[in-house]
Amino acid sequence: MVDKQHLLSTAAMADFVADGFLRFDALIPESLNHAALEEMRGLAPGKLRRALHGLGGRAGRMDPGSESEASPESLTPLKDCYPAPSALGAVLRFPAVAGIIESLVGSNPAFDHDFIHHIPAGAPRGQHLHVDAVLEPASQAFDIQLFYFPTAVAPGGGGTRFVPGSHLRRARAEGIARYQHVVGEQHYSGPAGTLLVFHQGLWHAGQPNPGAEDRWMYKIRLNPREPQQRRWNTADLATVHNDARDHSFAHPGSDTVAQRLRRMAPWQRGHEGRYEQMQRATLWRYLTGDPTFDVDFYQTRQRIREGALGEDLR
Repeated sequence: MVDKQHLLSTAAMADFVADGFLRFDALIPESLNHAALEEMRGLAPGKLRRALHGLGGRAGRMDPGSESEASPESLTPLKDCYPAPSALGAVLRFPAVAGIIESLVGSNPAFDHDFIHHIPAGAPRGQHLHVDAVLEPASQAFDIQLFYFPTAVAPGGGGTRFVPGSHLRRARAEGIARYQHVVGEQHYSGPAGTLLVFHQGLWHAGQPNPGAEDRWMYKIRLNPREPQQRRWNTADLATVHNDARDHSFAHPGSDTVAQRLRRMAPWQRGHEGRYEQMQRATLWRYLTGDPTFDVDFYQTRQRIREGALGEDLR
């Protein structure tokens, strides 16, 4: 268990539900960044060979015990991945990182996969926009992906492109490849030691790197192995967790979860935002275990029509 001071707040969890990501600049200390980068440089060739082998590419031999076997196996408990003296293991067990992980996917999630993304200086091509999953069942449970940058990334230096608020659109993995220059998209740049945390469904892509510095990034995907309910520091939950009366046309709160979930990306404005609010409210119900939570009365109306309201708002 992680000390509560390192867990996310309710407000931060609401931001994650609204935007599909959280960003923590310069979270990892410089000494650990240097050690992690050296480890990543050593592991990168083997991880690439392993990926190519799995995809049927010309990967060469897969000798047992080679560097290509350095990745943990899928479903390995995270606590057993990259044991000491691994620098990547130290990053994953760094108190603030462990707190973020526990808040979102529980105390001991399962390792899904990881990869080391290296974009050399001067690389002219990037990735197309994509989602790191096939189309999945309509479940509220979600994986997270950590994107760790051990070195600074300058603007235009190959930082990840991503679309805030896209995580609840059930897109096919490659079905969004044709989309370019989405209004409101972000191109990551930032200091060494920065961590981005993505919902599994967030649309993203690696960028070309016309800059003078190589861009390194370590990505790991984690699966929850327990219900993702109230795993964060809930000390502020009673203060900001609104009931269904928090309504834009009736009694809107000034600092509530609903107010955060109303914050829309530029491409979600107008009536389009109402559908997003309903998706976000459904995810928040899952995270809190509160089936009566609502934003602007949309789902409460449905329950009234179905005769299921009962006494829970009275």
